[in-house]
Amino acid sequence: MADPDPATYGDRMAEIYDEYHEGLSAPEVVDPMVDVLADLAGDGAALELGIGTGRIALPLAERGVEVHGLDVSEAMVAKLREKPGGSGLPVSVGDFTQFDLEGRYSLIYIVFNTLFALPSQEAQVECFRSVARHLADGGVFLLEAFVPDPGRFDRGQRISAGIVEDDRVTIDMGRHDPVTQSVTSSHLYITPEGIRIYPVNTRYAWPSELDLMARLAGMRLRSRWADWRRNPFTAASTGHVSVYELA
Repeated sequence: MADPDPATYGDRMAEIYDEYHEGLSAPEVVDPMVDVLADLAGDGAALELGIGTGRIALPLAERGVEVHGLDVSEAMVAKLREKPGGSGLPVSVGDFTQFDLEGRYSLIYIVFNTLFALPSQEAQVECFRSVARHLADGGVFLLEAFVPDPGRFDRGQRISAGIVEDDRVTIDMGRHDPVTQSVTSSHLYITPEGIRIYPVNTRYAWPSELDLMARLAGMRLRSRWADWRRNPFTAASTGHVSVYELA
């Protein structure tokens, strides 16, 4: 089952989030993302759902885009505030299932599978509806997510190594429930100081299911790519970057 408190992951992970995912902040990863997002935002404002520690929002703001954020974890936002430029970004703390902000945005985006942190199909549909209410005329919603692969699991479970160094090791452990499309998992962070456990639970959705959620919210698919370099999406793609617009 997904964690009943959506802030748990961020509040517990904030202290090591950037270190744990350090490879995701490399220029070769971030620059193509920012290129696409800046292009879609144009001269309008952007809203990042699950802004976290600002891995994408801060370099996007450096491109001249007016970036706003929404995150359920105060601890993650506090880490964002510590970074250069982080104190100047307008960020609201709250759940992005149902939200009501004052502005309308040319671009609303959610990256790194963060939509799947919402614990149910109903919650994810409500997120799409909230997004649609906050899009400006001509605005778009961009979503980055993995393509589900149940074959990754052996008898409903999976253990994989991440960082393997002399003084730190990370191990991901998860159990898969295909009925609810959920994965209950934990990150183990092992150092000479001890072992820390960080729970992360997801409810995944297939690309076609996401397209239907968009339709229920009054949106339609404009583009879908396999990656941030806009390569074609095919049956072999392991992830997708999807762009929706108001219907």
